[in-house]
Amino acid sequence: MKSVFFSKQKSTLLIMIIGLVITAILIAIPTGYEDALIYKGVERAICEVVEVNNSAIKTSGVIQSGEQTCTLVVKNGDLKGEEITGVNFLSGSLEKDKIYKVGDEAFVTISFSGDEISSVVMSDHYRLDKEVILIAIFAIFLIIVAGKNGVLAIFSFAITILTIWKILVPAYLKGYSPIWVGIIITVAITIIIIFFVYGFDKKTITASLGSLLGIFTSCILGILFTDLFKIHGAVMPDSESLLYSGYQNLDLTAIFMSSIFIGASGAMMDLAVDITSAIAEVVDKKPDISWKEATKSGMNVGRATMGTMATTLLIAYSGSYITLLMVFMAQGTPIDHILNYKHVSAEIVDTIVGSFGLVSVAPFTALVSGFFLTKNKNKE
Repeated sequence: MKSVFFSKQKSTLLIMIIGLVITAILIAIPTGYEDALIYKGVERAICEVVEVNNSAIKTSGVIQSGEQTCTLVVKNGDLKGEEITGVNFLSGSLEKDKIYKVGDEAFVTISFSGDEISSVVMSDHYRLDKEVILIAIFAIFLIIVAGKNGVLAIFSFAITILTIWKILVPAYLKGYSPIWVGIIITVAITIIIIFFVYGFDKKTITASLGSLLGIFTSCILGILFTDLFKIHGAVMPDSESLLYSGYQNLDLTAIFMSSIFIGASGAMMDLAVDITSAIAEVVDKKPDISWKEATKSGMNVGRATMGTMATTLLIAYSGSYITLLMVFMAQGTPIDHILNYKHVSAEIVDTIVGSFGLVSVAPFTALVSGFFLTKNKNKE
């Protein structure tokens, strides 16, 4: 018993070391776009707003345009402690504009002409310190509740973010096939995350196989129905900005297709792990159970969770479009027009195709787990 305990400790330690190594490698990988910064030759600084001048702001209803002038005190960098004057440009867009008050902290971009300051543009409110606090509280809470599994979950979180930022996004910008890149990245992330859950165990294989079937199902259906619905990738937020920034050759529609199975992969992974864990628990409590009975138990768990998972996808996707639905209702738009609208059709593809993937995950994971995790499978 003692040797098993130490073996599990060593296994967990090894998994953590693997997580550290993967994280370090991803951090060290260059994106290739480090020299593409638009902030070259300028200094970025955190400033405190000590005085505001709103006399140049023009107000029309809820819309404000013009500019706000602020007196700032630099809190970091070479100009720390100096008082400068910054400008906050207002475009009349509630989505993009911000108004500063005395005591606010701002992220500013300072440009120079020789040794003299030529302009000070206020980019946005400074939030990074609050973000770090929030992330730290979450990490501590996760570790307290989940223990070593919480630490591994943090590795999964970090690796997923770094993989998307360091590999997926640069590959898309460089024009590589969004579908193939998306599949490779999603498969890699899925296997890594499930490995962090189960470690060196047969459950890693069964849960991974179940998840991958759902991902491939969503990929195929996503490609098919995006084409049938005639949806252009420009429905994605800010996608057109890429075309105007020198990336006219990007296939936005293929990127949209890849986003379908990437976005749904988390729910598929969750369902596959739930079913695998349930079957493993049943087999552990009843070692002589047949693979058919174990599979049936897994399917019962799958049926119970599929409904909530599909609804989770619906809520997650529709939440960001709630204001659009409010506009439709306020204008009295007929329901058939709403459902036929391009953005709504895109969300229908996202939700239904992702749910198709979930439905395919449940029986396959139950079958594979039931077969591989039962101790008497060879006799059966």
